[in-house]
Amino acid sequence: MMKDIIYTENLTKSYKGFHAVDHVSLRVKKGEIYGFLGLNGAGKTTTIRMMLGMIRPTSGTCYINGQQVSAGNHHVWEQVGYMVETPYAYPELTVKENLDITMHLRQLEGRWKVARIMERLKLTPYEHKKAKHLSMGNAQRLGIAKALLHEPGVLLLDEPANGLDPAGIVEIRELLQELAYEKGTTIFISSHILGEISKIATKIGIIHEGRLIRELRKEELQQQQIVRLLLKTRDSYAAAKVLRNDGYTIQRDEDGRLVTQDGYAVKNPDQLAKRLVEADLPPTMLFVEEEDLESFFLRMIGEKGEDFHASTAPNYMG
Repeated sequence: MMKDIIYTENLTKSYKGFHAVDHVSLRVKKGEIYGFLGLNGAGKTTTIRMMLGMIRPTSGTCYINGQQVSAGNHHVWEQVGYMVETPYAYPELTVKENLDITMHLRQLEGRWKVARIMERLKLTPYEHKKAKHLSMGNAQRLGIAKALLHEPGVLLLDEPANGLDPAGIVEIRELLQELAYEKGTTIFISSHILGEISKIATKIGIIHEGRLIRELRKEELQQQQIVRLLLKTRDSYAAAKVLRNDGYTIQRDEDGRLVTQDGYAVKNPDQLAKRLVEADLPPTMLFVEEEDLESFFLRMIGEKGEDFHASTAPNYMG
């Protein structure tokens, strides 16, 4: 059994009786990409700060690579790269000088590493540009470059896609997937860009009001996301009667559409279309709708029911 690279036990942070993080216990194994999801103020950044030893928990513990995170244990950071909230840089120094300082602070050898990481993060054209003059996206790239410079086995990133354009987001996604799949890097990443997390994470944790309310692997997420068939005809009442007589569970939504989550119907929408045509009730609209991560997330935290919009399956008619 693979060991837990990141492990928290009842991690709690309270401020004057308010639990910003409330007994969070999570586990991340080697090579996993753990997507940490939550609304603003849910406790994501506070959790990461405790995991990094930046703030002391009120109670509970955190372990990285089997070592407890504490003020006196400096060895734990030798294999950890991180970026929390806004990427920190020396504003009056250039991109290259910022990375050179990181090399010095981490006592790293091999100056070629700076050139390599700049090339990888597409920062080479800006190597002589002062950090304060970088765009938000390139400042974010610099923060990620500093986190990766020492080739850490563990990476903790808070909102790494902030400020990046769509092409940049794809580049960072591919970089993180390469690190996880090819080098076994363990990655813990928080983000509000839920569509991006759905593409990259192998495991997802949902934090709400300081509590970890759900934790599931990507395969489990796919099993629990709602998939339903929606259709319209010229006479929805008659169509519903025909389909119910055939054994389907049919409901009407607020727009007058017929809706079913029946497994056979979802997988074989053409059969329902054929049946309705035979009954002289041809569908004017028929498509399969799949719940996306954003809708699943909102359903889990109770902010929204099953009225979701994402439609990623084929559109069969209309």
